[in-house]
Amino acid sequence: MHTTEETLSGWGNIPKSVSKVLYPRNAFDVKETLTIDTLLSRGLGRSYADQATNTHHLILKMEKMNHFISFDEINGVLECEAGVTLDEIIQHLTPRGWFPMITPGTKYITIGGAIANDIHGKAHHADGSFVNCVFDFTILLADGRIVKASREENSDLFWANFGGLGLLGTILTSRIQLRKIETTYFKQKAIATRNLDEMLEAIDGSEKEYSSSVAWIDSMAKGNKLGKGVLTMGNHAHLEDLPAKLQSNPLKLGKKPKLVVPFYLPSFTLNKLTVGILNAALYILQKSAKNISHYDSFFYPLDMINNWNKGYGKKGFIQYQFVLPVPNGKENIRKILIEITKSDCVPFLNVLKKFGKGQGGLLSFPFEGYTFAIDFPVSSKLKAFTERLDKMVLDMGGRIYLGKDAYLDEATFKAMYPQYKEWLAIKKKYDPNNVFSSDLSRRIGLP
Repeated sequence: MHTTEETLSGWGNIPKSVSKVLYPRNAFDVKETLTIDTLLSRGLGRSYADQATNTHHLILKMEKMNHFISFDEINGVLECEAGVTLDEIIQHLTPRGWFPMITPGTKYITIGGAIANDIHGKAHHADGSFVNCVFDFTILLADGRIVKASREENSDLFWANFGGLGLLGTILTSRIQLRKIETTYFKQKAIATRNLDEMLEAIDGSEKEYSSSVAWIDSMAKGNKLGKGVLTMGNHAHLEDLPAKLQSNPLKLGKKPKLVVPFYLPSFTLNKLTVGILNAALYILQKSAKNISHYDSFFYPLDMINNWNKGYGKKGFIQYQFVLPVPNGKENIRKILIEITKSDCVPFLNVLKKFGKGQGGLLSFPFEGYTFAIDFPVSSKLKAFTERLDKMVLDMGGRIYLGKDAYLDEATFKAMYPQYKEWLAIKKKYDPNNVFSSDLSRRIGLP
């Protein structure tokens, strides 16, 4: 197969990485690459930094391996190739009354990527992470074998791949459970809060009544307004929940986005003044949310803008996401929020959620606690600032989401994820020569 050379990056447009690239069409194509170079499979590149880059080595772009294999219409079980996206599942199967069981804030991710990052969404407290909707998958190993992994068969390989960042092999196919729905709408409720105490109280109170919840926090609010924001909660709407005008087409699909950011905006566009204005507008918009919301606006508001990541400028941005244990969680979140508001790094699009019980794969991110995600435009002071935040998160018993991380060092990663030793033993068993690697794996010592 002929390789091309491409410059790749994560969704945050960092780092820029020149790699050899192949577009496999089937398992045979993937198997042929094992003799070429160390390699890594890549979906649509929606991880934020160097998770799916492999500088000067081989990248397999899996977008051509995007076929449905079978679908059980009665039970909602889909078998598909790893390059199938959540958007493709929605487009083809939602009109038949089925929706992805677990989804993050974008539908433009592949099934292989969802497994590699063990993705989560607004409903983690109810549904857990992506592993909970996967029955099994097939994976091409470093020795050329294609094996099936499930909770019963090759179970060590199964659990190590969720959150395993694609470093154990190339996932080829998977069987997943979809959710039966009557409509593509959500009954939602928005609560505006004046400060962090009110926000966390609202989040804790929403868990039993609503399957999905997420809070937007005003990143510029300080003092007694620290943590001011809007909590949005929702459940899948039944047919009788819809107003008459929507009942005629209850499984309506979303439209393709019309808005686009055509070029990188100047880096000075996002400053404390402009972010303050945007936050004021977002506060009004979110607290005025309608009682019935389409899945596109409920789950995927940013998908309505093509290339929205260019809005952060050519230098790019990071999304810093961490989780803290429930004990002392409120006090600790307050400390980190204060640290952010005091910094010279301008935060934007702060999102707060609460994870439920249950652990995914060995290197999966979620555990029961409060998770906070903050976008920061890249600046000369950002890396040093995130290193201070890393230490705070570690000292508080928390950890950073590897699927979005840009700067974590090896020692801090290993302290945050003590399960790495068990994961490395499985890596040695299935890939002793480190055929599968990435820029992130070299940065944090895997291996």
